[in-house]
This record gives sequence, C-alpha cells and structure tokens, in this order.
Amino acid sequence: MPSTAYALIAIALWTTLASLGTALSHLPPFLLTGLALIIGSVPSWPLVLRDRAAWKVPPRTLALGIYGLFGYHFLLFIALRYAPPVEANLVNYLWPLLMVVLAPVLLPGVSLRPLHLVAGLLGFAGAAAAILGAGGGNASFSGYRGFLPALASAFVWASYSLWTKRVPAFPTSAIGLFGLVSGALSLACHAVLEPSVALSGRDWLLLVLCGLGPLGAAFFVWDMALKRGDARQIGILSYITPLGSTALLLLVTGRPLTWTIVLAAWLIISAAIMGTRAR
Repeated sequence: MPSTAYALIAIALWTTLASLGTALSHLPPFLLTGLALIIGSVPSWPLVLRDRAAWKVPPRTLALGIYGLFGYHFLLFIALRYAPPVEANLVNYLWPLLMVVLAPVLLPGVSLRPLHLVAGLLGFAGAAAAILGAGGGNASFSGYRGFLPALASAFVWASYSLWTKRVPAFPTSAIGLFGLVSGALSLACHAVLEPSVALSGRDWLLLVLCGLGPLGAAFFVWDMALKRGDARQIGILSYITPLGSTALLLLVTGRPLTWTIVLAAWLIISAAIMGTRAR
C-alpha cells in the first residue's frame, strides 16, 4: 500500500474525532481521555506478547509520547466542552501552521522566511474569525474561555510532532505504549479529581469507536505513512482534516453553514498550505 493511502486513512479517521468528542462531552474529560487512549493501544498488545522490544523506548521518548497523546486530547476534549465545537475545532487545527512557525525554535538548522510570517498572520486571522463568529456574537465568557485549551492543544500537537525528530527513532508499535501509559495516567486523575459516572451502552460504543479509530488506528497508520513516504507531500494531505472535520461537525450538530465558519476554514487551510510551500 502506498504511503499516501496510509495518510488518507489516518486523515479520514481524524475527521471523526471532534464529532465523537462532542457526542461524549457529558463524560468527565479525564475519564473520556483515559478510556479512549487505552482502547486505542489495544492493537499493539499482541506485538508486545510476541516481542517485548516492541515497546522498548528511552524514558525521554516515552515522556514525549505522553505529552503529545495525553496533553493534546485532554485539552481538545476540554475545548469541545466549553466552546462552540465547530469554532473550537477550527482553532485546534492551527497545529499544521504552528508546526511551520515553531520549527525554527524547536529544530536546529531551520529558518523562518517572510512567507511563513504571512501564513502565520492568515492562520491567526482565521482563528479570530472563528472566535468572533461564535454564536453570532452572543457567546458567553465561558464559551470564549474554551478557545484557550483549543489553542493549547494545537501547540501541544505541533511541538510533539516536531520534537519526535529530536529523539531516537522508535518503532510504530511503541505508540501503543504511549497510549496505554497516557490512558492510565488520565484514569488516575479521574479517580482523584472527578466524580464517578455510570456509562451507558451507547457511551461504550462511542468510546470503542473513538479509541480504535482517531485515538488508535489513526496514529499507527500515520506513523507508517511518515516512515514510508515523503513527509512534505503527506503533510500537505493533512490539511484535508480540518475541512472534513468541520463539515462533519456541522452535519452532526445540525448547525447552518455561516460565512464566518467558511472564512475561518478558508484562512486556516490556505495559511497552512502556504506555510508548507515556503522554502
């Protein structure tokens, strides 16, 4: 299977994450994140039973994996709870642009050119359009507060993606370890900080879909794509994700397509593509 096929599978799975997170927003975020990440790690368990080296990574690499998987998804679920989901999802998808802007800071030998700055301004203009257009100007203060974890989740995923280039190479199966440890940590936080809740059959079904899809299989096939193909081409493909995710959220939530959402989506996607084309 070509690398672009693996990338497109991951993108298709990621477009469902915001909708599933919104459907499960009544669950405590630590509980939601923990269960979904542990379920997502299940496909790699048979590999470990056959070969213990499948999860053998340095402590620094494991810490980075926990930072990326646990930090990103927890912040995203918090944002979807306290902000309008469509706008929060668009702000979260500033991460491709942040990867470009942060590359000179986090990676040695990478410079930032004027076109990158233009792309940065366009991307943040898109985020502003999403925030100001939330609720037609009637969003509450708590709604606006929800955009902060959305922006933080974008930063976490961008920095995690860049820092993976500064740690020793690790096998794809190790992503299962990242998810398992991150999920266990999240469940521990749930036990200490959140009230216990009873899960319905529908909740478990959505959790399994979330865990095995955008929080599981997507990470494995994405890693396969990056290991087999041109990261630049695969990166450009990733900008299909915010468009597909936003369209699906509109369908699921029954919200009409407003001009602010269209403008924000166009600005963010255009800025991300512009940033990757700059040399």
